[in-house]
Amino acid sequence: MRAEFLRPLVFYASQTGARTLSHPRFARTRPARHHPAQRPRNRTVQRPCAILLGMSTENTQPSQAPESTEEKAKKPVPEEFFRQPYSFVRRGDRLTARRQKAWDTYSPTHVLDIPRLRTDTSVAPEATFDPVKIYGREAYQVVEIGSGLGEAIVHRAAEVPEANFLAVEVYTPGIADLLLKMGNAGVENVRVAQANAPELLDNMLEENSVDELWVFFPDPWHKSRHHKRRLVSPAFADKVARVLKPGGIWRLATDWEEYALVMREVLEAHPDFENVNPGAGATEEDPLGGWAPRWEGRTLTSFERKAQEAGRRAHDLTYRRK
Repeated sequence: MRAEFLRPLVFYASQTGARTLSHPRFARTRPARHHPAQRPRNRTVQRPCAILLGMSTENTQPSQAPESTEEKAKKPVPEEFFRQPYSFVRRGDRLTARRQKAWDTYSPTHVLDIPRLRTDTSVAPEATFDPVKIYGREAYQVVEIGSGLGEAIVHRAAEVPEANFLAVEVYTPGIADLLLKMGNAGVENVRVAQANAPELLDNMLEENSVDELWVFFPDPWHKSRHHKRRLVSPAFADKVARVLKPGGIWRLATDWEEYALVMREVLEAHPDFENVNPGAGATEEDPLGGWAPRWEGRTLTSFERKAQEAGRRAHDLTYRRK
């Protein structure tokens, strides 16, 4: 007998034991209507219950005993399992007509083809970054982590055409908008990596290969339970230190004051970085200081403009790789 599922028959049971079948193949029995004076005082409430009939037990496997906690602990964890919480949340990937046109025009030549390991933002260990193949030259290398809509990197790339720029972003509409700005500005020295930044730093960029790295306005994850998702951390600083050349520059900016203090604390404690502006901006409330003046190469983006309108001030930091 082959396995098949019959449509569930819904029974409406009352306290008297009477049942009424509700199914397309059976006639429906409607309860008799009573005059208000003739209605019984203790009416029964009909409640639906479902019964599934006709399930075959042929070709079924005997159930196995559940694994114990010790057995689960002995199972090996795959090496590619990414334990660190992601610092981003993927949003919708729908593109407007203008963004779609920019994506179709420029993504084949300006968005890097990265080997993946788990997801469409992961970076496999065999990934490589060859500036000669990617840009057609070797030059001063700038990397921006979290380029957003591309306002900062396209603006700077237009000012410094002799440098190579790499934008790292996961948000597809943001990348498409970057490509649109790049095409309108006639910029040719920008490439985009749609990738999770920590994996890109670990697997794709070579040691001592980057001259300058930016982290402008990363997600502050302001709730305490989300602080583990923040991008700037001691572990992330180790990754940046590996790819930056000695003397290389790490520029940071945030409009979230508490996160700015965390950034400074992380980098002041890191043995491979030194503050380019030690003591600058110190006050009685903040005697340590170390804040950098606004870098002239960082254009005012729409995001920073909204922060200013909300009353939040940007905090800049600049550190040098020892």
